[in-house]
Amino acid sequence: MVLAGGAARRMGGMDKPVRPVGGRPMRDRVLAAVDDATPRILVGPAAGVPTKVLITRESPPGGGPVAATAAGLALLPAGADRVALLAADLPLLTRDAVRELLGHLDEGECGAGQPAASPDGVCFVDDAGRWQPLCGVWRVGALRDALARLAAERPLAGASLRALLRGLAVREVRWRGDGPPPWFDCDTDEDVRRAEGWMR
Repeated sequence: MVLAGGAARRMGGMDKPVRPVGGRPMRDRVLAAVDDATPRILVGPAAGVPTKVLITRESPPGGGPVAATAAGLALLPAGADRVALLAADLPLLTRDAVRELLGHLDEGECGAGQPAASPDGVCFVDDAGRWQPLCGVWRVGALRDALARLAAERPLAGASLRALLRGLAVREVRWRGDGPPPWFDCDTDEDVRRAEGWMR
């Protein structure tokens, strides 16, 4: 599930997900990193979206990542138990990074080798230890339960991801693979230049 409905205020309000990085829209790069997923869901504007991608919008449009997550989950088929939740501005995301997240979701031990309960989700953390929840893989049931809990407290539009994920068991993953950090998001023109520099 790729969330592509942000306002991109730091890029002048442009449709940031279609901003080319290395000659290809960021949104399309993220979709390519999960091209073996069924289905692939885009929550955002439909123009120019690759074929075989399901499209929906959050309510209201621009309502934020929690509302977008709810809209995307509504398109998942019955029986789907895992979902990659991804921002559309992650041009450095790769299949290998997504596979690593999936592996951490399913493994039975934490990093210290101690038995651990299966987590509700896993996400990369950046160099400062901050969660990157829109570069993660989550159990569908846990996300749906969290959405129901939050909706009982407040409208989903405008809610924070931190509020949604409160109380979930989250496994943190540091990127130790080859290449640049897959969690790197492009919020500014400088970020785009940095991402393109890594691609050279």
